[in-house]
Amino acid sequence: QVQLVESGGGLVQPGNSLRLACAASGGTLRSYTMGWFRQAPDKEREFVAAISWGGGTTDYADSVKGRFTISRDNAKNTVYLQMNSLTPEDTAVYYCAARRLFAVTVVPTAYNYWGQGTQVTVSS
Repeated sequence: QVQLVESGGGLVQPGNSLRLACAASGGTLRSYTMGWFRQAPDKEREFVAAISWGGGTTDYADSVKGRFTISRDNAKNTVYLQMNSLTPEDTAVYYCAARRLFAVTVVPTAYNYWGQGTQVTVSS
């Protein structure tokens, strides 16, 4: 069973950047489609970005397109989320998730494994 651990969250001012990382253990990430989701207080968990096994296919929520970039390093068993031009609306707990099937999807229930999340707060 894959265990996922997110890192890289924190407090950042609007307009600045953060890079989140999701490290896996108990399995090799090269066999999983990976996604990032986020959940703000009193809101449902929402899709942020996803990347296919080999990294050739990515998908982004409209709200982050052009600002966030998902990438993966299968040799390091790690997935990243580079977040630029952050705004207060990006404040949330960010989760990474792994999906055994190949297709990239925005649906949270399609992912089999989840990390514990890392808090991102964008505030001046």
